[in-house]
Amino acid sequence: MHTAGPNLYHIRYDIEGFETESGFNGRSGWTRDSRTGLSTLTGDASTDFQAEAAFRNSLWLNYKKDKSKLSFSGQPVIDGKPVNAVVLTTAKGVSIKMYFDTTGRIVREVFPVGDTIKVFNYSDFRAVNGISQPYSIIYNPGGDDAYEIKLDEIKAVSTIPKTTFDFPNISGEPLPDIPKLLAELQTNEDRVENLLDTYSFTQKSIRREPAKDGSLREMGSETVQVSFYKGSRIRRVIEKDGKPLSAKDQEDEDKEVAKRVEEIEKRIAKQEAKGGQPDEETRRVSIAELLRASNLINPRRERFRGRDVIVFDFEPNPAFDYKNAKSMLKFFGKTAGVMWIDEKDKQVARLEAVLADSFKVGGGMLAKLRKGASFTMEQERVNNEIWLPSQSDINISVRVFMVKGIDLNQRIISYNYRKFETEVKDAKVDEVKNP
Repeated sequence: MHTAGPNLYHIRYDIEGFETESGFNGRSGWTRDSRTGLSTLTGDASTDFQAEAAFRNSLWLNYKKDKSKLSFSGQPVIDGKPVNAVVLTTAKGVSIKMYFDTTGRIVREVFPVGDTIKVFNYSDFRAVNGISQPYSIIYNPGGDDAYEIKLDEIKAVSTIPKTTFDFPNISGEPLPDIPKLLAELQTNEDRVENLLDTYSFTQKSIRREPAKDGSLREMGSETVQVSFYKGSRIRRVIEKDGKPLSAKDQEDEDKEVAKRVEEIEKRIAKQEAKGGQPDEETRRVSIAELLRASNLINPRRERFRGRDVIVFDFEPNPAFDYKNAKSMLKFFGKTAGVMWIDEKDKQVARLEAVLADSFKVGGGMLAKLRKGASFTMEQERVNNEIWLPSQSDINISVRVFMVKGIDLNQRIISYNYRKFETEVKDAKVDEVKNP
């Protein structure tokens, strides 16, 4: 097992020829074994493992800075002795359980692993450089098997090579041509935008915040109908906190939508008068352009939702010209994470990103997003032609107007996809469903 700050983590074991290995390299989590091969972690498994990686490096010492919660959970009995149970719940809702004996030594750790748990039990404590360390570990990785581990030596190492935590490069695995892939993504952008204009879907945003016990509780929600008109997204609110808008509020909302359509038409007319070129500030930035602000590493081929995908990690590119870049490019250029791209459709299937450095809005006078903000977006393939959002998670801490601090924990669920054609009649948007 290796750890290195702030959140690098690697664990590997070999039992009679069966190898199991997992790691987090600061951008993506992965797992490999000699039976099923190598894969990138997604969903709860990814979130849970990232929480374990952070815990292995700093334990609970940074819980306030990380917006986590600590709560006492009673005094159960382990091996016939009473212990103190404490739960550490991260800002993303991952709960890590710790059990301490009467001397303050941690004798058990319980980590979530998707739908199951893994457990470490510690005993045979001895002093190592003045710190009590366990030389006996019983490890249950989540299943019927448990492994008894006897340590011969524990020592501190001043430096561990960063390559220890890299995504494994399996010999013989064909690597994708990333520059070619980005060129194909750019070429495919117009086709995808035209398809977007024919779709609508329902989207529910759920605001959450940690309760006193650390669990995430729902604080409110908003449901909207999302459609696209001539390349622009239109949101029409239909529910708040699970209740439909009143007739008056819905009428007002529909008027706002009509106003938005008029603004789009005016902007397009203005662009056409200037030769058809979109304004630089309103022009949509493609994924391919965003990725130019990043270094792309660890390309690999995997399967996602039954499809062949190309996966790669990305991190800020220090050589990128941020001074003359658009705001969106500046923001993306400060993130690190992992991206899944459907190899055949040339569209993004999944994205995980974390803000690697603080990001200032308006030079910091308007707002400042703090380092560590995380974003996850997952899409699903609709009508065998386009990938549309299915679920997103946003977890950010932002300082507004240099004074007020706001923590945002939000889950966005998208569903009820419909294909339609849009017409503008008397500044109203009419949906004409395809037969």
